[in-house]
Amino acid sequence: MSELIDLVLASASPRRRELLSLLTLPFRVEQADIDESQRPDEPPFELVQRLSKEKAGVVAQRPQNRTSVILAADTIVLLVGRVLGKPDDEAHAREMLTQLRGQKHRVMTSITVIDNRTGKAMTEVCESKVTLRWMSDEEIEGYVQSGDPMDKAAAYAVQNEEFSPAEQLIGCPANVMGLPMCHVVMLFRRLGIDLPASLPLDCRVQFGGYYCALAELAMPGLTEQGMLP
Repeated sequence: MSELIDLVLASASPRRRELLSLLTLPFRVEQADIDESQRPDEPPFELVQRLSKEKAGVVAQRPQNRTSVILAADTIVLLVGRVLGKPDDEAHAREMLTQLRGQKHRVMTSITVIDNRTGKAMTEVCESKVTLRWMSDEEIEGYVQSGDPMDKAAAYAVQNEEFSPAEQLIGCPANVMGLPMCHVVMLFRRLGIDLPASLPLDCRVQFGGYYCALAELAMPGLTEQGMLP
């Protein structure tokens, strides 16, 4: 590491904090309060990018962050082209889970990094495909009553081992949680920010051996060193 950066995560999500901690770098958390409503006729891909850019921009403009590196992310779930956000209440969470059970859907996370030291900014989108298992009304009700769905896009946490909602997941599990770390590595490196070499391996281990095709691109040489399959 050539220098210590002042890294700011523009998100209050505990899952993103957990994932970003894999960088083994100190960081601060500052929430960006923006209107996350979808605009009329706004395509989902444009929506998710706009929201991550707006979150990063709000935090980057604060006086205390004039020399900071800002990382923001936004995650949306698409069911047959319709965006599912966070549930408004228990009834809404119950409705979304009922719609999603047994169904394939897409999860997209947009990541924006702003380096206020250089004025450079980059945005990238990661997509995964998820199929939820069939679950009974009673299972859905129990999960809703647990409170876990209330702050999550589409009202479920893929990492919840007790509820275990996913029957199949194609792509990055960390993306479904809200922060695909190899994409973070890619963006940081494109902006000239050094990161610990172990990050892609740490992320892969964290998710039970999932092989990330981006890991080799993000950190060349890992395959030759025998660190990836």
